[in-house]
Amino acid sequence: MKRRVVITGMGVIHSLGFSLDTFWDSIRNGRNGISLITKFDTSDIDAKVAAEIKGFEPTDFIDKKEARRMDTYTQYALAAAKMAFEMSGLDMEKEDSFRAGAIVASGIGGIATLEEQHQVLLTKGAGRISPFFITSMIANMAAARIAIEYNLKGLNECVVTACASGNNAIGDAFKVIQRGDADIMVTGGAEASITPLSFAGFCANKALSTNPDPASACRPFDRDRDGFIMGEGAGILILEEYEHALRRGAEILGEIVGYGCTCDAYHITAPDPEGEGGIRSMQFALADAGISPEDVDYINAHGTSTPINDPLETKVIKGVFGEHAYKLAVSSTKSMTGHLLGAAGAIEAIVTVMALKDGIIPPTINLADPDPECDLDYVPNKARKADIRYALSNALGFGGHNAALVFKKFTG
Repeated sequence: MKRRVVITGMGVIHSLGFSLDTFWDSIRNGRNGISLITKFDTSDIDAKVAAEIKGFEPTDFIDKKEARRMDTYTQYALAAAKMAFEMSGLDMEKEDSFRAGAIVASGIGGIATLEEQHQVLLTKGAGRISPFFITSMIANMAAARIAIEYNLKGLNECVVTACASGNNAIGDAFKVIQRGDADIMVTGGAEASITPLSFAGFCANKALSTNPDPASACRPFDRDRDGFIMGEGAGILILEEYEHALRRGAEILGEIVGYGCTCDAYHITAPDPEGEGGIRSMQFALADAGISPEDVDYINAHGTSTPINDPLETKVIKGVFGEHAYKLAVSSTKSMTGHLLGAAGAIEAIVTVMALKDGIIPPTINLADPDPECDLDYVPNKARKADIRYALSNALGFGGHNAALVFKKFTG
């Protein structure tokens, strides 16, 4: 019999809030977390807006000396992990540290550190490079730092599968507990890629929106969408084996019951136009959960607001759910959060768990003129109350990565 896996803690760092309560209140009320970029001069870059975090003070969460030795993405991860641990009530001094691990994703890792240190190399020479350059830049450091902070001596990994990274990290952590290799897994994703080089690269491949209006730039499933809006931050979840959580009297927020992942094996950026990989990943997740398509009430879509993704994802959903696709609710919370790349799946998993817990389906904001090819119920502009039993969260990434997670409302 499969071991059950539940969620007992969650933490978020995002422009919409530095706590779970603030973030979720923003999401359920359809607030826009996107603004004009202030971190660098965008005069020679076509993209002007992002879901940029402002006012984050790392020393509110991390020792000042250690904070200086890590990239911003790791700071975000540690801050979100601190909230998740506090919420979970876990006391790691009472736990077997070899039965607790971490899988934390990042799509790009410490790119800000890379850019900064490259400038040091060019202007001051190799002798002035920071001894913490490599350990700040590498993408596994969020998982490693969390393990060091909380004495997690079990399986520890970083997943890098572009925009599917967060879902893959959570799904892999789920499987570690389910198969009996751990009782506690800290998982999610972190990203801090609002930098000149990152933006120049994404603009070069025409992925980013060039709409300069923060209020309307991110518009998934809308006829006037023109590209994704980058976001940054972290989402961290504490997964536990069900009986372990019960024994310590933990509050259970939700349950993860299914995971499926595939690769299109088609193109480095473009998805397979037939959508077979996306279809199979969702089908595998449903089969893993032991449920039928008709059991799903809500899908948190990948919904990037790009011309290619949104109609293809709609096609994929129809390919999995058939006529039921028109009966379930689908929304893209990226319309509010922007696209957090390797952390997108993590914060969207948190949104999905909260939707199940509170019975509220978050909206897709800025949906004014739906694309005729996007003809499902995208919960336009306003959240909706609903009794949701099962929900699916979808993620697709450059390289053809597809990952789907199925969550269940916890009822005991």
